[in-house]
Amino acid sequence: MIPEGNLQSNVDRFNGFADNYDQHRPEAPSLVVEIISRYLDRNVELVADIGCGTGLSTFIWKDSAQRIVGIEPNPDMRGIAQRKLERAGTTMAGAISFESGFSNNLPFEDSTVDVITCSQSFHWMDPESTLQEAGRVLAQGGVFAAFDCDWPPVLQWHIEQAYTELITKADGVLEQEVPVEQRAHKWSKDQHLANLHRSGQFRYTREIAFHNREQCDAARYTGLALSQGGIQSLSKLGNRTLDDDIARFVKLVENHFEGRTLDILFSYRMRLGIK
Repeated sequence: MIPEGNLQSNVDRFNGFADNYDQHRPEAPSLVVEIISRYLDRNVELVADIGCGTGLSTFIWKDSAQRIVGIEPNPDMRGIAQRKLERAGTTMAGAISFESGFSNNLPFEDSTVDVITCSQSFHWMDPESTLQEAGRVLAQGGVFAAFDCDWPPVLQWHIEQAYTELITKADGVLEQEVPVEQRAHKWSKDQHLANLHRSGQFRYTREIAFHNREQCDAARYTGLALSQGGIQSLSKLGNRTLDDDIARFVKLVENHFEGRTLDILFSYRMRLGIK
């Protein structure tokens, strides 16, 4: 467990750039629904999408579940999800809803949820208390699935290297700027599967790797890099240390795309547990 202040920092980290996040981050691919549905031995009645952000991983269930509830503690992110739902009109009314909440205190009765998903969010949650709560609300045979992108998206090696170096430098500067007690805390994604296994909540666990092809132009690719939390956090602090690095990265990406829209691969890892 970590101090409550750090957990609040995890929530606050996403203040102020929900629009940027929603514009550039990938919507969860439909393959997520296909994979999870293979492991559920019944129709999907209730999906809980925890840490749903702006709903990028919530709306994919609209044709595959009777009820979908997105749980998101950050009001900026949840507000965008809610506005998207309102724009969708009556076609999704009643089936999808968004609520404020935390992964270790879910608003569901015992053994009532068929599927829990955490899309690019499980590393922001305390795994022990989250998985204990998941075990409480999941029905027998229910599925817990935490899935994440591998950053950066597949494109070209020297651009990917520049992307990674930019994010690493941002995180390093942020460590110098923000006191330990005020920093957001991330748990290692490499431990997700082990944490599922150690929790004792699941009779079967495994990791699945898959890919999704999407179209991308230079603006989106650079936007993906700039939507990473470390860079956004520095921007909110008014820190201009990375201005030259960002400008060089943008130029590198623009030179590669040459005004074109290209297919790129997003690689995913899903850690899955069966109740």
